[in-house]
Amino acid sequence: MIHPPDEGCPTEPEPPGLGSLEAVFEALGRVLVVLDADLRIIRASRTLDTLACAGAAERVIGRRAEELLGAGLFSPEEPIGEALARGRREEGRRAVLQCADSERLVSVTAAPLPEHVRAHCDPRARFLVVLRPAEEEDVAAAIAAAPGPLARSPAMLRVVALLDSLHRSDVPVLITGESGTGKEVVARALHARSCRASGPFMAVNVGALPADLLETELFGHVRGAFTGAVRDRVGRFELAHHGTILLDEIGEMPLPLQVKLLRVLQDGVYERVGESTPRRLEARVVAATNVDLKAAITRGTFREDLYYRLCVVPIHIPPLRERPEDVAPLAHQLVARIGQRDGRALRLSPDTVRVLERLPWPGNVRELENALQYASVVCQGQTIQVEELPPGLAESGNSLRRAGGGPRPSALPPPSPVAVTKVEGDEAQRIRAALETTRWNRARAATALGVSRTTLWRRMRELGLE
Repeated sequence: MIHPPDEGCPTEPEPPGLGSLEAVFEALGRVLVVLDADLRIIRASRTLDTLACAGAAERVIGRRAEELLGAGLFSPEEPIGEALARGRREEGRRAVLQCADSERLVSVTAAPLPEHVRAHCDPRARFLVVLRPAEEEDVAAAIAAAPGPLARSPAMLRVVALLDSLHRSDVPVLITGESGTGKEVVARALHARSCRASGPFMAVNVGALPADLLETELFGHVRGAFTGAVRDRVGRFELAHHGTILLDEIGEMPLPLQVKLLRVLQDGVYERVGESTPRRLEARVVAATNVDLKAAITRGTFREDLYYRLCVVPIHIPPLRERPEDVAPLAHQLVARIGQRDGRALRLSPDTVRVLERLPWPGNVRELENALQYASVVCQGQTIQVEELPPGLAESGNSLRRAGGGPRPSALPPPSPVAVTKVEGDEAQRIRAALETTRWNRARAATALGVSRTTLWRRMRELGLE
């Protein structure tokens, strides 16, 4: 907190050589703060008076940086303090500017002052801190908080329009698409637009539980229904009362449970395990799968009558490679969310966006998110560059840039066969490395790659890695 200086505190002499630099930042509407080796403020531009409070630029002289911005950034083990001690720049950190009785959220960038610059200004100057209003990042925050799927491609615009048209309906919906395309995001958007939006949204991964556990998870059980059932348990159908229940990976549901689910959809009632009293279903049922259910019906692993009960309204989410127009808005949203979570203001360079748009993304949005999470850890500044993407992606991206360059809207031709071959070669290398690391355990390798086992098996076949 900035307080008035003690009476009799000597006025510091005007530091030579910093005035012109300060004027530049003032013209840009930024606050420039100069620190000495002990992180004490030896100069602050007059724009601090506007950003904080009247007289702040004068009162902070001689104070420690943490009195202005809090100790959470400048202590040796915190991001800015550690970076300055190592001679590095740290960008886009958020802090609360404290002045008198007011507080304001600001974005903070700090950097060591190069020696050749110090030679021409105040010899005490060691570090520069630049402040700007965090409100300038509200656009990124709005992108990060945007509900539902982001849509720019015609295919996803049609999905969003369909979601809007279902706001008064309560019929079952079947969402299909490859793993990682955002089926749960679409299901949540469907719930948020429905008349049940005020109720709970319950998601159950059908493929993650064995049949006996899945039955009690969905329907609940009563005390004594089986060994270990020492108390009554409420199932997800009951917990979703007046809301929506998402049955994810519905194609993995065992046949005996498919029969029970069919009755729920037909009659609107269910029973807890070990109980004969019917309970009325008061929730909308949405199912999602990355399995071809019609092929599963042919194989005899999925009931045809259940399929038609679930697929009253089908919604298909295309893979990311078929809608490159959506990559940029998705990437910006994901980076904004990652930055908010980590307390950083991150952005993507134009080259990085172009590379992301041209990559095939076999793991779809989930793989894109993993790649950006990696890049955010590697990135030392605010702007993620191509070289900071995961190694295989960065190499593929550079190959694509050399082969074709900019964005790939549908009106432009696809990458050259040479570039595609290079990308597939890099992908095969990444998959093989993951398999070797996990001793060819496909489930663990799929988790490491951020894709489903089905996607991994399919890509292994396509790339000749079986």
